[in-house]
Amino acid sequence: MTPTVNLSQTQKVDDGRLAPLRWLFALHCMVCGEAGQDGRDLCRACHAALPWQGPACLRCALPLPSPGTCGACLQHPPPLTETHAAFDYAFPLDRLLPRLKFHRDFASGRVLTQAMTHHCAQLTRPDALLPLPLHRGRLRRRGYDQALELARPLARGLELPLLDNVLKRSKSTSAQSRLDAAARKRNLRGAFRIVPGASLPAHIVLVDDVMTTGATLHSAARVLLAGGARRVDAWVCARVA
Repeated sequence: MTPTVNLSQTQKVDDGRLAPLRWLFALHCMVCGEAGQDGRDLCRACHAALPWQGPACLRCALPLPSPGTCGACLQHPPPLTETHAAFDYAFPLDRLLPRLKFHRDFASGRVLTQAMTHHCAQLTRPDALLPLPLHRGRLRRRGYDQALELARPLARGLELPLLDNVLKRSKSTSAQSRLDAAARKRNLRGAFRIVPGASLPAHIVLVDDVMTTGATLHSAARVLLAGGARRVDAWVCARVA
């Protein structure tokens, strides 16, 4: 009979004692299939080749020639004080993120949160992280919230509190990707609410997978600011240019 291994038990054992079992759980690069390196499901070459975001607008994370604030954010300041993206939405992020979001590929999520943790460790520390919530109907159909799957290990890695039950999506909205910018804003009116009796810290960071126009994050940020938060930022895995 083939022996079985209890992963929940082996995870509690230090790396040295796990060494004889590593061949059973060898890491492989999710992009090229070569051996993973440095404890990641990526080889070093593919990790280095990821579309890490360069200079970008501090307020909306759109790429810029040099760090600063873009003209649109200067003219119409968004409710987010700062927005940071680990990556531009390009290959292979355009493959890895949908695998997490729609196909329960939590190995992709692990790769992405490792990268986000490295990137966000350099940023101003908030009082807490808050994953952008799904409406309960979509959560029921999908079975998990991809923003929470990113935020939970990110909070653990950065040793930050996680607020996963203070902001609710009270309105089932149409998929934002199918709408233009004006329709996105209309679609999100009244979409979020704060749980009655919830106490908000002063500085909150919203966590999400992809930022396109920012309408969803802005809608959530306005509700949090109206509810007592003094500053709301956003940390996203990737930014669509």
